[in-house]
Amino acid sequence: MDFLHHRVPGSGTREITKRTVKDQVADKIASMIQTGLLQQGDELPSERELAATLSVSRESVRGALSVLAGRRMIDVSQGSRTRVLGTGGQTFQDTVSSLGGFKGKSIEEVTEARALVEVEVVRLAAARMKPAVLDRLEALVDEQATMLNDPVRFQISDREFHTVLYEACGNELLANYVVDLYAFALDARRKALKRKGAIAHSVEDHRAIVKALRAKHPTHAADAVRAHLDSVYTTTLPELKK
Repeated sequence: MDFLHHRVPGSGTREITKRTVKDQVADKIASMIQTGLLQQGDELPSERELAATLSVSRESVRGALSVLAGRRMIDVSQGSRTRVLGTGGQTFQDTVSSLGGFKGKSIEEVTEARALVEVEVVRLAAARMKPAVLDRLEALVDEQATMLNDPVRFQISDREFHTVLYEACGNELLANYVVDLYAFALDARRKALKRKGAIAHSVEDHRAIVKALRAKHPTHAADAVRAHLDSVYTTTLPELKK
């Protein structure tokens, strides 16, 4: 099943569904670079690993990497891992107009907004989630358990997990807004995940969310998400203060 209908933060969903899977993957990876989730010098996961995480073919991943190499965002070298070069001359605010309103906002303000919206989005998702989407989330968590010492690969999978979860609520407007909130301060979040045990803690949070969703218990799912967001806030705040 192809789950790659996800919207890049700030873009229109109707337009992106008309694009090829290759172009959608390229936009996803580009947004990861522009938010600071992926940074200059990072080595990307292998084509096989990216294909598994994004639930697309290796051919689509290969085509997407070629597109990004043409934008001078990554360097694809024969016999070595693909490396991130930079944003290709664009900042995230240049490409994602909806995030302009977050400029100058504190992490406390954005976190409060995210918690209020995300908890309700997950409550809706718990009631509306289709079995195939739940299986997809569970597969992502199982995959994440193999990434405890690989922050770059984990964050790519983490973004996929949250995006799939948000879209399962069935309300495109809410899902789009919380995807944008998720993108706030990802560069600081990336640093926080380098701490010992941080990824393992996030994986267990994700597993608790999926368990509640599997039990079809919206209140427990909302509680699990609230606990996860509290953890994200407390571990990311020190990095922002630096």
